[in-house]
Amino acid sequence: MKLIDAIAQNAPDIAALRRDIHAHPELCFKEVRTADLVAGKLTEWGIPIHRGLGTTGVVGIIHGRDGGKNGRALGLRADMDALPMQELNTFAHASKEPGKMHACGHDGHTAMLLAAAQYLSTHRDFDGTVYLIFQPAEEGGGGAREMIQDGLFEQFPMQAVFGLHNWPGMAAGTLAASPGPVMASSNEFKIIIRGKGGHAAMPHNALDPVPVACQLVQGFQSIISRNLKPVDAGVISVTMIHAGETTNVIPNNVELQGTVRTFSVAVLDQIEQRMRDMTAQLCAAFGLTADFEFHRNYPPTINSTAEAELCRRVMADIVGTDHVLAQEPTMGAEDFSYMLLQKPGCYAFIANGDGDHRALGHGGGPCMLHNPSYDFNDALLPLGATYWVRLAQSWLG
Repeated sequence: MKLIDAIAQNAPDIAALRRDIHAHPELCFKEVRTADLVAGKLTEWGIPIHRGLGTTGVVGIIHGRDGGKNGRALGLRADMDALPMQELNTFAHASKEPGKMHACGHDGHTAMLLAAAQYLSTHRDFDGTVYLIFQPAEEGGGGAREMIQDGLFEQFPMQAVFGLHNWPGMAAGTLAASPGPVMASSNEFKIIIRGKGGHAAMPHNALDPVPVACQLVQGFQSIISRNLKPVDAGVISVTMIHAGETTNVIPNNVELQGTVRTFSVAVLDQIEQRMRDMTAQLCAAFGLTADFEFHRNYPPTINSTAEAELCRRVMADIVGTDHVLAQEPTMGAEDFSYMLLQKPGCYAFIANGDGDHRALGHGGGPCMLHNPSYDFNDALLPLGATYWVRLAQSWLG
């Protein structure tokens, strides 16, 4: 593994920063302390900053040896927010904020980009400009979208943008990047089936919405198995069903809620239309009506080919070809997708290992994303920072 010596030597200090962020998690659009820490470190290292995009976002600006005159620039993005969940770990850097936890590794993402920023600001062995994008509110707030709407790409013109996420279950020391879709779109629906309640012993006097709701839940699965091409991926999950208040009363209404995930907008369009049609027609067949809401959240995360291949070459130079994996597409969603709608780029994975790195005092559960026993693997910090530096040097080269 070819780590940058200066970054490896500074790893303990960066790990301390990471653990400080972990101990003080902040939720979406409230990352005030984290943004202050990031801004303070960048300023300490002589890096000009801009604050306030997406409410709490921070952008650092590092010009190369040409002062950025050649006009070429790329963006490196790290997310800063935590999750609204209780941490079960009890080690020294566990969350000090009840009900808040860095359970997705954004503390590590921020620390890796800070380590790269420190090296790049000191050496500046490239031409052009590196923009360091410290983004708020990835966990459901759409912070990437908000930064873009606030003028991220207008104020900081860049030709490409890159992201990096830790991935538990992959062997530590490996990296992954692939062209095409790597994460799914995230969408939510809410359906209220409206019938007419009555006595459970006299169903002929009612319009019972419960059997219709049951048929609809089953029918939605036929959209995946019988309407989509077999090679197209999609998931419809009804995750909430609310009906009734007591056993001897047929309820007036049934409410269904859930999510839809796809790797393409075209497939998403098809699923939404079939769900709308099926809901309206099935309810009409039984004399009922329905309210149908469909909310599109994060779009699919789709890596551009040239940028993904560049990332793979950079990774291979650091860890060797055998340790560069293809990304297995996941139905999880990521708001870096908004940036990839605007600019070519690549969202890559860095292996977080299997959890053996955790010190005594971890919660006993698996070290998986969004798990209360999760902790970022500090051994990744020099590798992730080295990757960022070599990627910037290669792309600007």
